[in-house]
Amino acid sequence: MANLAILSFLIVLLSMVTPTTATAQSAESVPEPVIPAQVERRNVHIPKISASDIEVGAFTGVLSVEDFGAESASGLRLGYHVTEGFFLEGMYGLSTVSDQSYRQLGIPIFNKEVVDLTYYSLSIGYNLFPGEVFLGKNWAMTSAVYLIGGVGNVNFNSENHTTYNFGIGIRVLPIDWFSMRFEMRDLMFYSDLLGKNELKHNFEMTLGLAAYF
Repeated sequence: MANLAILSFLIVLLSMVTPTTATAQSAESVPEPVIPAQVERRNVHIPKISASDIEVGAFTGVLSVEDFGAESASGLRLGYHVTEGFFLEGMYGLSTVSDQSYRQLGIPIFNKEVVDLTYYSLSIGYNLFPGEVFLGKNWAMTSAVYLIGGVGNVNFNSENHTTYNFGIGIRVLPIDWFSMRFEMRDLMFYSDLLGKNELKHNFEMTLGLAAYF
C-alpha cells in the first residue's frame, strides 16, 4: 500500500510539472526579430483650403419679350454658395425691345422703334442633381442641374415692372475655379401696354462663364 501511494504522488507531481516545462520550451522556441520595428511619429501639416464660395460671371443670350419679339441680351452675375445645395445670386442684364411689327400697322407703341430694356433680380438656387459629366474615358467634370427663382424688376419704355423669375440650368466646371452655364428662365410681370393688364411670360435663354473666389 505504501508503494502504491508513492506511485500516485509521483504521477500527480509529474502532471503538474510537465505543462509548465512544455510552455517554457515553446516560449523559448519563438525567434526574436532580427530588425526591431521602429515607427516614428510624423508631424502632419493640415493645409488651409479656400472655400471658393463667391461666383462672379457674365452671360449672353436671347430675351423674348411677349408681344414684341426676341432680342439679344447680356449681363453680369454675382453669386454666393451658402451650402453645397443652396446658393444666392444677383443678376443685371441689358437688352432692347422693338415695336416694328405694330408700326407697320400704323400703331406705334413706343416713342421710337427700338427702346432699351434693363432688368435685374435677386434669386435663390438649388442644385437638384449634382454629379459629373464625362468627356471620353479619362476626363470627368463636376456638374449640377439646378433650379432657380426670385424677384426683380424689368424697365423699358420708361416703365418699371416688378418681375418674378423661375428657371432651370446646368453648370459644368472644367476646372475647380471656373464654370460654364446654360440656363433658361421665365421672367413674369404684369403689363398694360396693349390696353389690358395681363401677366406676360418673357423667356430668357443664356450661356454664361464664371470664376470662383
